[in-house]
Amino acid sequence: MIYLDNAATGGTKPAAVQSAVLASMKQCANPGRSGHRLSLAQSEHVLACRNLLSELFDGYGYERVVFTRSCTEALNYAILGILDEGDHAVCTALEHNSVLRPLEHLKKTRGVCYDVVPLDENGGLNADMVASFVTEKTKLVCITTASNVTGYAPDIKAIRAKLPEKVLLLADGAQGAGHLPVRMREWGVDALALAGHKGLHAIQGAAALLFSDRFEPSPILFGGTGSESFNADMPAFYPDRLEAGTLSYPAICSLFEGALLVKARREGDAEHLLSLTAALHEGLPAAGCVAYSKPNPCGIAAFRHEKYDSEEVATMLSERFDIAVRGGLHCAPLAHRALGTFPAGLVRASFSAFQGMREVRALLGALARL
Repeated sequence: MIYLDNAATGGTKPAAVQSAVLASMKQCANPGRSGHRLSLAQSEHVLACRNLLSELFDGYGYERVVFTRSCTEALNYAILGILDEGDHAVCTALEHNSVLRPLEHLKKTRGVCYDVVPLDENGGLNADMVASFVTEKTKLVCITTASNVTGYAPDIKAIRAKLPEKVLLLADGAQGAGHLPVRMREWGVDALALAGHKGLHAIQGAAALLFSDRFEPSPILFGGTGSESFNADMPAFYPDRLEAGTLSYPAICSLFEGALLVKARREGDAEHLLSLTAALHEGLPAAGCVAYSKPNPCGIAAFRHEKYDSEEVATMLSERFDIAVRGGLHCAPLAHRALGTFPAGLVRASFSAFQGMREVRALLGALARL
């Protein structure tokens, strides 16, 4: 199969990632839970991954790197752990349901209020418009690093510059991390949620939340940490305060190797993905399709077929041509409302850095034959 659904999860895992996962499973221990040699060695590897992620994303130190099972979980930790009754939050029309649904839940259960910033006439986010939604009660602003529908990347540094200093800024790095040079300190980002299994080349179950010294989320999961076992409450220090239960050591090993790869080749891979999406966008009109995205380093192309709806196109590409894409709303309904593609959605083809023009030509040929 020609796999063009990398924005959902990376279809090709590098050899170093595969080897790291297999090695981690040959002799298992529980890092941070025992004092024997194997557990201590694995704890050191976990610490090395925390340090690498903090370095790669210009973070705030290893103790401010919390491992989670998914970017969704990381976003829930950040949103549910920060917002209290009476607080106000701001998000944008680009956001994933992993942001929208926690905010809606807090609206119904804690009386938290939130507003959604619309897209401008160019389908992007205007920093002044985002700032205009901030009130005296605003505690948190949530912005994606890259749209999972179109690959559009907001200028987060410019948006941060327009926000009051006291407002916390949460960035959803599910699509942007690994493809874009996300710099927490430089951009003024207080919390960054990562999905390891996409642009960071890791396996599913590898994710993290990175946060600043002024971002103090309360735990939403409770249990063993291997530290302060005498304490009936969760430890007061991070990362233990948010890491209840056993860590997925194989997932963390994969994330470490994937992050090393990104550190070494992100710029070249970004240029490659930009060229692939540019070639696809150039050929879409002749294939009977209308593009709703622009060439981008995240490898995403969103389009509408002139004859069939998005899910029909995805089904036909899979069944007739053995090509995997995604149709529908991509868990981002407000983005599709803003684009005028709700409820039918769009076809999304998303490339990885391990693919090339052969996949572009195959997709364009199949679309033309439809």
